[in-house]
Amino acid sequence: MNKTFETSIKAIILSAGQGRRLLPLTKNSPKCLLSISGRTIIEWQIDALLTAGIEEIIVVTGFQTNQVEELLQQRYSNYKKIKILFNPFFQVADNLASCWIARSAMDCDFILLNGDTIFDKSLLSKVLESKSAPITLSIDYKKIYDEDDMKVQLTNNGLVQHVNKTLPTDQIDAESIGLTYFRSNGPMLFREAVEEALRYPAELNSWYLSIIDMLARKNLVSVCKISGHRWCEIDYPPDLIKAQELFGK
Repeated sequence: MNKTFETSIKAIILSAGQGRRLLPLTKNSPKCLLSISGRTIIEWQIDALLTAGIEEIIVVTGFQTNQVEELLQQRYSNYKKIKILFNPFFQVADNLASCWIARSAMDCDFILLNGDTIFDKSLLSKVLESKSAPITLSIDYKKIYDEDDMKVQLTNNGLVQHVNKTLPTDQIDAESIGLTYFRSNGPMLFREAVEEALRYPAELNSWYLSIIDMLARKNLVSVCKISGHRWCEIDYPPDLIKAQELFGK
């Protein structure tokens, strides 16, 4: 039986984007509402979180927010701690702005999820049970990394040294899967860094992992290796096929 966790742990899901690389599938509805084996991406995520005992869930929406609100009201009407925050900047900003919208919720330990990553329940349990650190980045490995992967370089003692999409090939050790755990003073440090970054208009086009990259220089970012667990990031139509194969049973 999987260990469950206190409800003081929150989850923040960043689901504001349309997912234009999945057009025409996302022409009229956001990426998080694409269906995998009869469940939408957002349902896969919320169901895994609820199973782990995390009931306070904040979903940051943007494109076609009414559709997401309607689904959550219908599917999770008994869970009063599942709430939506609307990001009005979703068309002109990247996910750092969504973190800014949700910054007031970063007042205790929390899981931060990209809205396009689905995973099995055992993966989430492994992350929640990982060795305590201010920030824990979930990572996996593969033989070849493409230009869209969020690449990770590790220090000699296994901490994160850099995380970005443009790491040279000879510096890549792993990839971030889009699931980050903040504990202890991690939530405060991340929130303050997000608030500081968004003082500068150019940062509207930044990913929140640019903040993680900055904090990694202070030896604050550990990793949880999730190799062998099922997960899939859904960016392109072939990813839907992969997700169906992984989660179709």
